[in-house]
Amino acid sequence: RAKEIGQEQITQVKQELKDFYQLVEASEIPEMKKAIQTIQNWQTEILNSFAYNYSNGFLEGINNSTKVLKRNAFGFRSFKRFRAKILLSHQYKGIGVHIG
Repeated sequence: RAKEIGQEQITQVKQELKDFYQLVEASEIPEMKKAIQTIQNWQTEILNSFAYNYSNGFLEGINNSTKVLKRNAFGFRSFKRFRAKILLSHQYKGIGVHIG
């Protein structure tokens, strides 16, 4: 079960971020202003990453190994066989595709 933070803590963090944004704006450092703009654009996602104990790391790992298989799949002429190779490499045995 994910550990969730309370509404009071979220409100406090948002206020602290707002104060930080104002501090950066007052500094007039262009690079920092650009960095803050990026943080503001992704603020919801960034706050959620701290609020919830979820990660897409496992899925990113599967995507990466699938891309490696794709780069090495020059000999596959059939998409079904290529798909089977991907699923088998990720240990999904019950795919219903005959590879023989």
